Amino acid sequence: MGKPSTQDNKLASDSVSLHTNPGESSRDYRDNDEFDTPEAAVDDLPPNYDEAFDPSESASLLPSTAAPAPAPSSISAVATRPYVADATFLEDVNTGAQYWVSKTLEDPTCLESHIRQLSAIPPRPYIKLTGTHTETRRDSKGKTEKHTVTDFDISVELTPYLYSDAQYRRSWTQLRTVENGEKVRRGTILQKRAPGSNQSIEVGGTPKPTLKEWCHLYAASHAGLKAFTLQRKMVGFDEELVKQRLRTLVNDTNYRGHLRVDLVTKGSLCEFYNDAKTNKWRLTSWIQWLFMLTLMFIFSWPYLRLRTKRWEVAVAEWPFSRMAEGGAKEYVSISEDQWYNMWGRAICKAVLEKRQTELDQSDLRRAHEAEPSFDTGNSTVDSGLSIFRAGIHAMNEVNRHLGWGGDC
Repeated sequence: MGKPSTQDNKLASDSVSLHTNPGESSRDYRDNDEFDTPEAAVDDLPPNYDEAFDPSESASLLPSTAAPAPAPSSISAVATRPYVADATFLEDVNTGAQYWVSKTLEDPTCLESHIRQLSAIPPRPYIKLTGTHTETRRDSKGKTEKHTVTDFDISVELTPYLYSDAQYRRSWTQLRTVENGEKVRRGTILQKRAPGSNQSIEVGGTPKPTLKEWCHLYAASHAGLKAFTLQRKMVGFDEELVKQRLRTLVNDTNYRGHLRVDLVTKGSLCEFYNDAKTNKWRLTSWIQWLFMLTLMFIFSWPYLRLRTKRWEVAVAEWPFSRMAEGGAKEYVSISEDQWYNMWGRAICKAVLEKRQTELDQSDLRRAHEAEPSFDTGNSTVDSGLSIFRAGIHAMNEVNRHLGWGGDC
């Protein structure tokens, strides 16, 4: 899709707020917090998405001088997809992309309503850190082979910080349609801009279609294969700043391997296909595998690409931050600096422990609390545990000083 325009205080006429926050005051951060070292105090942490929210346990994630982070409610309550009786549905387990084939969704009113419901479900952005190195090994026949070894693979989800109050689903999300100047598929095979997009409305340019109008254009099309797309995305997040901070954090552990820091978003794509046999086949798992194993996808992919007309015109934006009046930047929950202060220590600890997992609030809690001491009552066992903890600590410190994770 084309790159959406930056959100300002004057929203487009077809932009629709997906929440109502009476009396809610936005948080304005005019000065960044210092965060050279991740030393934020954590009194209590938000519950897991798969746990019920308990208001009595919510507390600030940051010192009293900073704005509190949101306490996310159950993700099952927030992110339940709407039900369509006659729909063939497929969800990609890796990307979270959703695909629908339904006769009901060919009706413009039903399609618009369905899109608005899905746009109220947030995307799932993750910060992902991966460290690898190459090892050269010699087999029994004397031949050398190179193997890639993963030193750590850590991810932290950013979804909770897209809410000002996750319990009541309060956010700044906006559903909009693409601008006339954006280069996207508009019921076409190839991407293009709207006719006359170089003219502004003030000088006689055509205003962009609303979501309702796009849905009617999609329903009125006689194309044999057609698809309507909803894109969900996080906006207002300083990706490069966070990546640079995390690279510095890992490099400070004297890591010598190959580091990748990525922003990965799951659940960003929703596609709705018209009710046709070909579209149902393209969502059938065994048919997909058959075409992959027989290499028939070499022919089927270009055919579907050239036959399917697409409407990539709906965008649900979930702001991490936005520009307020006067040019100040305001955040829906916490800033990038505060996020780094909160998670830096847990990430550093997970890197040194060479973990391959998604970090959650339990990791955050352990990183900011003193190392627990276990007393089994047996002096021999307690002595062994102490030696074990001391050994782990010693190895981490040696790695910091001498370097670790290099190619060998």
